[in-house]
Amino acid sequence: MRQPPSFTRRRENFTCLHCGTAVRGNGYTNHCPRCLWSRHVDVNPGDRAAECGAAMEPLAALWEGGEVVVVQRCVACGQRWRNRSAPDDDWDVLLGLFGRPVPDLPR
Repeated sequence: MRQPPSFTRRRENFTCLHCGTAVRGNGYTNHCPRCLWSRHVDVNPGDRAAECGAAMEPLAALWEGGEVVVVQRCVACGQRWRNRSAPDDDWDVLLGLFGRPVPDLPR
């Protein structure tokens, strides 16, 4: 049985590629709380091993395991990713993603 990848916590601030918001990272921050876009930087959560580096577009939101999950796709290579929502995410933007079709995703 394949073991899930381990998570590497990194406290990093960044500027959103999509909307330009300055985001203060807390070690779990993986997307912009204003527009929910992120950057394709990980192969496994937190490892910063992806060579792509392109923007990850939020496609949809799901309710999974008692929390909201944002589904994203890289605009360059098509990699799909799920990110847990964060308490400071824009709730109106999150709600706007519910009901959108969700592509097949790796777990």
